[in-house]
Amino acid sequence: MTAPAGRLVICRTSEVLEGEFATRIVVDDVAYAVYRLGDRYYVSQDACSHGPGSLGEGTIIGEEIECPFHQGRFHIPTGKPSFPPCTDPVRVWTVHLDGDQICIDPDEAPTHR
Repeated sequence: MTAPAGRLVICRTSEVLEGEFATRIVVDDVAYAVYRLGDRYYVSQDACSHGPGSLGEGTIIGEEIECPFHQGRFHIPTGKPSFPPCTDPVRVWTVHLDGDQICIDPDEAPTHR
């Protein structure tokens, strides 16, 4: 899969099902968690900021992802912690859709959304 200049293809939209589970995707040895909430897609770092949990293997509850390791939660659109024991945000990227490809700019500066 090729992406527009400066963007990284994470996966195709068909690889991310809407529902209660996130999707873990590895690109160039980097793991990402991908989420579908309605008609919107989101990408965050896969590693939980609190411990060794994989958010891509977590459960979606509303607009939150629950870490399978310790059940802490993060707000998917912003990456902000929303339920203890999580206190530090996770990195999120702006998603750019190119046809059926979910892309991010891996060099996008982190922001607190």
